[in-house]
Amino acid sequence: MPFIPHSEADVAAMLKAIGASQIEDLFDEIPAALKIDELKAVPPGLNEMEITRLMKERAAQDGTPLNFCGAGAYEHHIPAAVWAIVSRGEFYSAYTPYQAEASQGTLQLIYEYQTMMTRLTGMDVSNASMYDGATSLAEAALMAERCAKKGPRRVLVPKSVHPAYRKTLHTILPLQNIEIVELDVGADGGIDAAALAKQDVGPFTALVVPQPNFFGALEDVDALTDWAHAKGALVIGVVNPLSLAVLKPPREWGGSSDSKRGADIVCGDGQPFGVPLSSGGPYFGILACKQEFVRQMPGRIVGRTTDLDGKEGFALTLQAREQHIRRAKATSNICTNQGLLVTAATITMAMLGPEGASRVANASMHNTRALRDLLVAIPGVRQLYSRPFFHEVALELPRPAHEVIERLAKDDDIVAGFALGDEYAQLGNALLVCATETKTAADLDRFAQALRRALS
Repeated sequence: MPFIPHSEADVAAMLKAIGASQIEDLFDEIPAALKIDELKAVPPGLNEMEITRLMKERAAQDGTPLNFCGAGAYEHHIPAAVWAIVSRGEFYSAYTPYQAEASQGTLQLIYEYQTMMTRLTGMDVSNASMYDGATSLAEAALMAERCAKKGPRRVLVPKSVHPAYRKTLHTILPLQNIEIVELDVGADGGIDAAALAKQDVGPFTALVVPQPNFFGALEDVDALTDWAHAKGALVIGVVNPLSLAVLKPPREWGGSSDSKRGADIVCGDGQPFGVPLSSGGPYFGILACKQEFVRQMPGRIVGRTTDLDGKEGFALTLQAREQHIRRAKATSNICTNQGLLVTAATITMAMLGPEGASRVANASMHNTRALRDLLVAIPGVRQLYSRPFFHEVALELPRPAHEVIERLAKDDDIVAGFALGDEYAQLGNALLVCATETKTAADLDRFAQALRRALS
């Protein structure tokens, strides 16, 4: 990677040019009480050769296990062409396209991404991406409050929403005096819309509806959407974008036929499209909405226009970003644009097309159901919830899931899944498994045989 080294003489010359005696003078506005002399937990710096060796060693530790864990990060096949194109200099080094006349390629790509996301979700408008799925949901909740303008400042959030997403909500929303009301999950693994309608939950601004939810199960999105709209609240859909290749788009949720039909805001994580599992990230967030709420959308929107000569071009149409010196009044202060990952997702979606995405989704669903059938045939293993599911399913084991995960990792080099007890104490024996299109019949058999040995 290119770098620009500065000698001590270079540094001294630059400091002299700006009238500073030392680099620390550039940070004199920071109170002394907030400064520390050293980071004791951070090891000494390494040179290029040493850091390269360290990273190779760490990569080797990851290995190449057979992976059946999803829980928000999914192993999908990424065509070699995707990152070969993404790694080209004009994509790899491009970032914020403020200078439209010099950034037409980047702007067009973002425009294409927005178009693809609106077609997947059915929504009117998509922004150019958020930081990740969790912060995208937080932004969607803040956006819903701004759209409401007045009201109770309360958001209903099912416990079937991804735990990391809920933690992010609890970190951000209370600072804006927004109350988070968590809804319990029913015995079938989802929110019982009929039972919810009989409860007095009080006034609220928005209802969050995950589809599929964290357990892989499908929520009754039609009933939940109609109920929330009948209460005068907005609906925030949290989706896996790949699932939209086979499931009803959020804009069509609900049974009513009036203008209020469908989710009002849609968010989620775009990782399933072209983003590899790189030891925990990075990801990028999806955010889309109905046209009537577009002025409250954070981030940026690229539009297509014509210049004075009538030639087609692209420009930033909406830029509700913190760089515009609005500080606390900014629409958002965490709307980082994950442009490189959006580029990968756009190329992936372009290569797959609607038919290809549907094939990937259906193959993942088929493999997960085949895996479920193999595993529930093992004595003591049963499907935890009865709801239909997409490409993840929760299983009840006869012993703690953590023990099983550790044994399969050690003895069989298999990542068996996610231990739901980590986030739901009452589910200590529950294992969330996922089998995408990357798994073969032999892979499924290998997992089933390993699990059978571990439980015997």
